[in-house]
Amino acid sequence: MDTAAPATRSWPFRAFRTLFRPTRILLGLSLAALAVLVFLGWCLLRIPVGGGMLPEASPASLILEARDGAVFATRGNLHGDPIEAGSIPKPLLDAVVAIEDRRFFDHRGVDLWGIGRALWRNFTSERREGGSTISQQLARLLYLSQEQSLIRKTQEAMLALWLETRLSKEEILARYLNAAYFGAGATGADAAARRYFGKPASEVTLAEAAMLAGLVRAPSALAPTRNLEGAQRRADLVLSVVEETGRATPEEVAAARAAPPALRTPPEVQPGRGYFADWVEGEARRLVGPIPIDLAVRSTLDPALQDLAERVVAHRLDREGERQKAGQAALLALSHDGAVLAAVGGRDYAVSQFNRITQARRQPGSLFKLFTYAAALESGMRPDSMVVDQPVQIGNWAPGNASGGYRGAMPLRQAFAGSVNTVAVQLFQSLGREQVLDMAGRMGLRSAMPAVPSIALGSGEATLLEMVSAFASIPANRAVEPYVVRGVRARNRTLYARPESMGSGAPVMSPAAQQGMLDLLLAVVREGTGRSARLDRPVAGKTGTTQDNRDALFIGMTADVVVGVWVGNDDNSPMQGVTGGGLPARIWRDFVDGADRVKTTEAPLPEEAPSTTAEAPPRQVAPLRGPVRVLDTATLRIGDRAVQLVGVIGMRGDAAQDMASFIGNREVTCEPMGDGAHRCHVGGRDLSEVVLSNGGGRAAPDASPALRRYEASARAAGLGVWGRR
Repeated sequence: MDTAAPATRSWPFRAFRTLFRPTRILLGLSLAALAVLVFLGWCLLRIPVGGGMLPEASPASLILEARDGAVFATRGNLHGDPIEAGSIPKPLLDAVVAIEDRRFFDHRGVDLWGIGRALWRNFTSERREGGSTISQQLARLLYLSQEQSLIRKTQEAMLALWLETRLSKEEILARYLNAAYFGAGATGADAAARRYFGKPASEVTLAEAAMLAGLVRAPSALAPTRNLEGAQRRADLVLSVVEETGRATPEEVAAARAAPPALRTPPEVQPGRGYFADWVEGEARRLVGPIPIDLAVRSTLDPALQDLAERVVAHRLDREGERQKAGQAALLALSHDGAVLAAVGGRDYAVSQFNRITQARRQPGSLFKLFTYAAALESGMRPDSMVVDQPVQIGNWAPGNASGGYRGAMPLRQAFAGSVNTVAVQLFQSLGREQVLDMAGRMGLRSAMPAVPSIALGSGEATLLEMVSAFASIPANRAVEPYVVRGVRARNRTLYARPESMGSGAPVMSPAAQQGMLDLLLAVVREGTGRSARLDRPVAGKTGTTQDNRDALFIGMTADVVVGVWVGNDDNSPMQGVTGGGLPARIWRDFVDGADRVKTTEAPLPEEAPSTTAEAPPRQVAPLRGPVRVLDTATLRIGDRAVQLVGVIGMRGDAAQDMASFIGNREVTCEPMGDGAHRCHVGGRDLSEVVLSNGGGRAAPDASPALRRYEASARAAGLGVWGRR
């Protein structure tokens, strides 16, 4: 009896625990459900409000064209025309749905089956798939960040379910195609089609649609302007999925593979042209204002002269810069009406985007004497008027000459050619500050000058652009306003065209003073401080050097161009003996001498282009033959002709030197292939094949399959540009 008592006493407690076990489970489930609801509510409260359903206006995106119409840069995100829900191009619909969300028309925003399939595919094969539907991706594009977190993924799913209740499938897909980024500054499928293929999205083929659809997951890495090979591999995968999902027949896919997309845009923008592109962008936006549509800007850039300018500046700095402690240089080339033909704003745009043509305010040194002598000639002096090189004292300032000593009486022409400081100061003092600065203003100087006597020797500050403009005013005898934009278009509508009347203006000086000034400038190069700039034809110019050789400049002109060169250091440190008649004059001579052999043509805006008749017979062009000079591994010079190798993006430096050694003194034969490209042979070898098979360059977007195979072989072997590190 005693042993049974404990069992009898414990019975109520066991019954109590049994009774409340379901309650505990129910309580746990309720708490879990409450936690989920709190989490969902928290996610819902943190969803950004406003926006999303309507596109926001953005500044105009720009496609920048050289004077011949070739695209050389883009600025801002291109947006194209919006694709409407009722007119989505079928190839684009098939490709995007197949690769991004094959069950798009079957689910309601979140595809649990698709998530499971993606997890299984990622686990069992090398092909990576995502589980986000197009609706989820649209929600992320419109409302959310790219953060990878449980909260963000939950918000994405909630928004996707909401979008599915508000919009039709076609509207969701259209909005997605308009909002997705496709690389190379193209937002939206229409912008991407225009950027890469030169056509609207409504005209893309299945092959082109496959390439576009393949960009969405990694647009920066796969943009064909940067990684054509990767974009092609991805497009091939998209075509496989299109066939696998039944959105295209095997025959249609085979036809698409047989006709791969042809890019209608250049590869990556050349770094050296970044200064010019920035300049053009700023001017275009100033001229047309904040218009939220894609614009095409026809600039004044001459590609051949720009390439030459970049090569010359880089070559001289590489060769002489370190020895002479000169770290930077800038070059500006103007036509006589002010069109900027070439502009190198610094040694390396990738390192520094500061434009030393338009932004750097430096002392012009003896270049300022231009204004003093022009005022003197305007007041009645002549080039053979006598002046005296003698000591000068103004207060505590006693300027001397760079050569030391004094040479007594001399003609005005000799004083200017030798850049005699004492004569310039005497002229400035006799004419008066106001008269000299008035002449400077008429000629184009806009910067304020300090009220000190030393401005007679260029102690004030001005930009290279101002000084080159002032020199350009002499042969024109009117103020020359440099310009970089010739026209701005939105599709086929012209928004801005530079008026022809802008080339007129009042004379800046009398005809006698103009002729006298040209006489003085010619003497500088013929017998004075600018002798290093001499060519086999007349050159007029002036040197400028500042105290301690901190700045050195040469501005000169021929019958064709006005070119200014500045050399110095960004930290204003002194150079080692660099004067305006030294390194800057040699850069000037190299450029103008090369420019003499570069034939340029003025290309009109498209709507102004003359039409051709069908009856005109085709022009037969004979092959070019002769010894060559290698400019880069894709560009040769035969006589006075620049020749571009077909299918090659060239390189400079050691690769170009190796190519020059391979060619030697042998004759090269080049046959025109159209669009300026040539197929060149030396010793029975195709030079395009030689370059690509040795890794001396990259295959251009229009390269043939055979040339791409040569590139692939060099890449596999790690040759040249593909060298393994």
